[in-house]
Amino acid sequence: MTFSATILTLYPDMFPGPLGISLSGDALARNVWSLEARNIRDHGLGRHRNVDDTPAGGGVGMVLRCDVLASAIDAAVSADDPRPKLLMSPRGKPLTQSRVRELAAGPGIVIVCGRFEGVDERVIEGRGLEEVSIGDYVLSGGEMAAMVVLDACVRLLPGVMGKEASGHEESFETNLLEYPHYTRPREWEGCSIPDVLLNGNHAAIEKWRRQEAERITRERRPDLLER
Repeated sequence: MTFSATILTLYPDMFPGPLGISLSGDALARNVWSLEARNIRDHGLGRHRNVDDTPAGGGVGMVLRCDVLASAIDAAVSADDPRPKLLMSPRGKPLTQSRVRELAAGPGIVIVCGRFEGVDERVIEGRGLEEVSIGDYVLSGGEMAAMVVLDACVRLLPGVMGKEASGHEESFETNLLEYPHYTRPREWEGCSIPDVLLNGNHAAIEKWRRQEAERITRERRPDLLER
């Protein structure tokens, strides 16, 4: 079954962008997954295809209209479509590797890319949009965030990565950051590859990697250990 992604955006020309190269691009060419970018402005109002209006109660910026966005969603997603509908938003629940795995294991995703000051709350509730954040910062729009979500999901699809085990030994898979990596040359600028990685003792190597992962996580992301 092909993983199907539908993007609702005011800038469909931004896609596939970086998703069209490397692992995700190769998988896209092989039909491992599909991507459709739909223009929200196609459902805009009037001669100028207006999609936004001033915020109720006053304030700066503009707000994406609920009727326009709902029309765009309804045209792109049938009532029986099983795919989760995400809204990229800085106030959303932080994206995690476990959530990425859940999404990658499903039939695909629908992603709404917000713009302006935000989206009318009524369409979020009325169309069951799941607000998702990729970090504690604000972007100009949801398109870049949508690409992050898709890249994280696509690389986990069967047949995308060279080795299936590659996705199981990475940061966040066990609430630990990944251990250090080394390769040739053995000596470089006075620094050597740790001896334990060169002695062929796989049990010792596994123990060292675990200890290093715990050390790095404790230093950089102690919150992960609390989980």
